[in-house]
Amino acid sequence: MLPTRTRRIRVHLPLLALTAAALTACSAATATDTPGKGGAAASAAQGAPAKVTVAPPTAGRPVTVTASGGTLAQVKVVDTKGGVLAGRSSADAVSWASDRKAAPGTSYTIEVVARGSGGKESTSRSSFTTPKANLVNKLTLAPGKNTTVGVGQPLSIVFDRPVGDKAAVERQLKVTTSNGTEGSWGWMTDYSGKDRVDWRPRAYWKPGTKVTLDATLNGTDSGRDGGWFVRDYKTGFTVDSTARVVRVDLDRKQLRLEQDGRTVRTVPVSGGTPGGDKRSWRGTAVLMAKEGTIRMNSETVGLGNAYDKMVKSSMRLTWSGMYAHAAPWNAQYFGNANKSSGCIGMSSEQAADLFSTLRPGDPFEIKGADTKGVVAEGNGYGEWNLSWEQWRAKSALR
Repeated sequence: MLPTRTRRIRVHLPLLALTAAALTACSAATATDTPGKGGAAASAAQGAPAKVTVAPPTAGRPVTVTASGGTLAQVKVVDTKGGVLAGRSSADAVSWASDRKAAPGTSYTIEVVARGSGGKESTSRSSFTTPKANLVNKLTLAPGKNTTVGVGQPLSIVFDRPVGDKAAVERQLKVTTSNGTEGSWGWMTDYSGKDRVDWRPRAYWKPGTKVTLDATLNGTDSGRDGGWFVRDYKTGFTVDSTARVVRVDLDRKQLRLEQDGRTVRTVPVSGGTPGGDKRSWRGTAVLMAKEGTIRMNSETVGLGNAYDKMVKSSMRLTWSGMYAHAAPWNAQYFGNANKSSGCIGMSSEQAADLFSTLRPGDPFEIKGADTKGVVAEGNGYGEWNLSWEQWRAKSALR
């Protein structure tokens, strides 16, 4: 038997400021050296193996692999749960980078098949673990997954912690629609005081549109004091097949329900009392939730002891407490005078009928000469009160 020599391919990993398992490599490359018969020449003909280098992998950055003296034939990066960190090679196949960032507190195994100068392939394996996140950011999505909503419903994300790097976060948010709907993200401060970003179409949704959000946030740093995202999020919803718009004229004390552009119901109402804090908001508010029978206490919205009662067919329009609801105690004012504490009141029968017809996401377009202002974008879903140009300017990527 002729002696064989096994060449080891070294995987170079600079020292990291994080805990990482030592990289190891094994080679399948061998050369036969026959004394007196050109063993060195045979070895040279076989070629030198490629040298593979894995860049210092850390959370929030892609994993990169390079080859010198050869090319990369295959790179596979897998976490402990079997998730593959996909990536792509450069045109000359001497470098590879993952499409996604490495996530914090995650262990990865890298398997690299490299092709040396003589065409011989060798395989190296290594592993690393990224440090755990000191702070973790989470989010709340609206509307709920697999729900059906009205034509005014935006896609809304409220973050648990501050988002300092809004551009980095927004880049990871992908909205797909069934009909190529034009829309844009816009950042704001939610009524709760938290950072929030909404995706709003240029105009109301077309009925029947299907919407999907892929928030590939795992491994994204939200910035100072915000922390890392340690998971991805995905949700989707469908726009109702009927386009409903509620138009409220506080000067005429009248509400009109339109379906697919046709008026199907006219309701006498009483809005907020003019001349003070009990006035209603104007502009477009979106039906946030159908809350049914609830207790309304004026002290919770800063109106002292004006009222404290159980109210039926309650439909929330703003976080600040404006509802459309049954108000039988104000029956004498329906269609005649605005005498509520800021809400849009109507008969119990009309309110129950409207409650059963509407969906969250249906817009209320409210106008009136004596109101306390336009619904702000963070006070519920008030973004429809901004022009398209104003809304697009609120994106972190414009």
